Parts: sequence; structure tokens; C-alpha cells
Amino acid sequence: MLLQDLQPGARFPALELMDHSRNRCGLGQFAGDEALLLQFYRGWWCPMDISFFRKLVDLQDDAELAHARFVSVSVDPPETTAPFRMGLGARWSFLCDPDRTWLAELEIGDGPDATCYAPAIFVLRPDLVVHRAYDGSSFWGRPTMEQLRTDFREITMAAAVTDVPAL
Repeated sequence: MLLQDLQPGARFPALELMDHSRNRCGLGQFAGDEALLLQFYRGWWCPMDISFFRKLVDLQDDAELAHARFVSVSVDPPETTAPFRMGLGARWSFLCDPDRTWLAELEIGDGPDATCYAPAIFVLRPDLVVHRAYDGSSFWGRPTMEQLRTDFREITMAAAVTDVPAL
């Protein structure tokens, strides 16, 4: 599945990778009752990624209270990802694709001969269907925290409407 195929309404592939603690994780494990933010990032060395991560860390308390989850993915190995995650103060899972398996499969590369992911942010519904996709290759293409709050709110409200019993 290509990046251009991962638009609203498409089901995101059930990728499986090792996390920052070397545990094998499938994307479906993170899907809960609410929204899932799936972020692909270049690496610990990218200033735009670091700036975005700082904003996500500020949002994580509210997201946890609302049962929304975050997952970040890069080609960095766990021994790089774990200290980066800890230094940020992030509490969510960071998935590692050092073999670049999903980088090749999804073709979310940073250029034609990509060795790292191009920044991309997906807001997924609990069934892993894409609610919103953001191309974060440019600084201004990344969502603001208010846009993410709106996305989370839309998913929550849509679920609340479908859960209302008939009178």
C-alpha cells in the first residue's frame, strides 16, 4: 500500500515491528476505544521532528485522559529510540524498523532512495481506518495540536452517536 493510498477511509496495514523495549508489537494492539495517532518520523536528529515531538509531549496528558493513543515509527533501532523517547518525556510506544521492511512496503520514504521515513501523521479510528492524513514533509504540513484535538473529537463524537441506543 502506497502513501497516496492511505487517505481517509482506507484501512491502515496491520504493521508489526519491534518497539523501543524490543517487544514485538502489532499496530492493532494500540487500537483502543478512541483515536490512534500514528506518526512516521525521520529520526532523532531531525529538528522539525524534535519540535513536533515537544508539542505531542505537551498533548499526551490530555490524550491519555481521553483514551487516545500515540505511536511513533522510525528506522532507528531500539538502542537509539529508547533513550530518545526517554529524553523527550514521551510515554507512548516508539516502533522501530531498522530493516526498513515497512519503509519499503508503505513507500513513505524521504526521497527516491529513502533510508528514513518521510514525516507523515495519520489519525486512525479504532478499526485502523484513516480518519485524517497529514504530509509532514514540510514544517507547515504537520498538524497543529488543535487540529489533532479536532480529529480526536470528531472520532469520539462519531463513536458516541453510533453508541446511542434507539428510543
